[in-house]
Amino acid sequence: MIHARGLTRRFKIKGGDVAAVRGLDLDVPAGQTVAFLGPNGAGKSTSLRMLTTLLAPTSGTAVVAGRDVTADPAGVRARIGYVGQKNGAGDGFRARDELITQGCCYGLSRAHARRRADEVLELLDLLPLARRTPGTLSGGQRRRLDIALGLVHRPGLIFLDEPSTGLDPQSRADVWRHVLRLRTEYDTTIFFTTHYLEEADTMAERVVIIDHGRVIADGTADRLKDELAGDRLAVTPAEAAGVTRAAEVAARLAGAAEVTVTGGTVGVRVPDARTAMPEYLRALDAAGVPAASAEMTRPTLDDVFLSLTGRTLRESDDARPPADDAPGTPAETPTRSASDAPPTGRGGPVDPAGGRAPDASGDADTSGTAAGRGAR
Repeated sequence: MIHARGLTRRFKIKGGDVAAVRGLDLDVPAGQTVAFLGPNGAGKSTSLRMLTTLLAPTSGTAVVAGRDVTADPAGVRARIGYVGQKNGAGDGFRARDELITQGCCYGLSRAHARRRADEVLELLDLLPLARRTPGTLSGGQRRRLDIALGLVHRPGLIFLDEPSTGLDPQSRADVWRHVLRLRTEYDTTIFFTTHYLEEADTMAERVVIIDHGRVIADGTADRLKDELAGDRLAVTPAEAAGVTRAAEVAARLAGAAEVTVTGGTVGVRVPDARTAMPEYLRALDAAGVPAASAEMTRPTLDDVFLSLTGRTLRESDDARPPADDAPGTPAETPTRSASDAPPTGRGGPVDPAGGRAPDASGDADTSGTAAGRGAR
């Protein structure tokens, strides 16, 4: 579904230019759910914009949904869905009407667009709200409507840019319950960004971490935690005199790393706590160092993120400027060609094949769905 090689994007700045993405290589097979993570300024938003044709690459190639993003951007937009961070539906028209207009922008007949609108409303449990305007919906309901806008043309691949940001925990869980139905019921390929690492840990089959414009880790969440962080053992000897000896024993465990002593507790990182803990306790017993307490913990994706980037994702998020991935200062401008312009315009949406389509929503914000209202 996604095949990128050497994808690069440079932006002009005062006194030169800067590479936001530097030779991105990425392969995503059909039907996979992928979390795309990175600290602020890492290049993930720029990468997403290139893969969804909202920004032309400076160099490199990318084939998305079987179409080249540079040679055939309209073909890409016709085959993908994109749900941005902003709401895609305007406040002036009813939810069902928004979806029908979206379908017509993709070339569906009006009758077909009506059927698809009803199908996605039912899929996302929005059918009872079909006659409501988006402005009257709750945050979670409106986010599900955004996703519906990206699905009305039945794409095989959908990009979700922080789909649950700003929602309360219950609404977040509800949004993800519906998103995962796309994977199980329709085999939809899902490529998403998030700053909630627990979402990446539990929802994604695969996690890709980007930093400084390059992929620095790629694998399942469990494999990344095993390979890049490891488990941690913490043992407190029954007597303070045994702490030094316990640390020496810990250092001899298979695959041991980062032996620490904090107060009277010895900590050590190991590849697999389930096998290492019994081994450690037996070795302590043999050394005459009884343990008063023992604890083992699995690493989190935040531990992996910290070990790779030197900061947690929350720290990165706290430092986020208004324009994610925007290089440096507001004075900077991207190096653009005519093909870089997003496929929207002040007078209304543009359909995926080019040309302006009629829009029932008037001056609605078109930034929310870009293969929808970014390709709508």
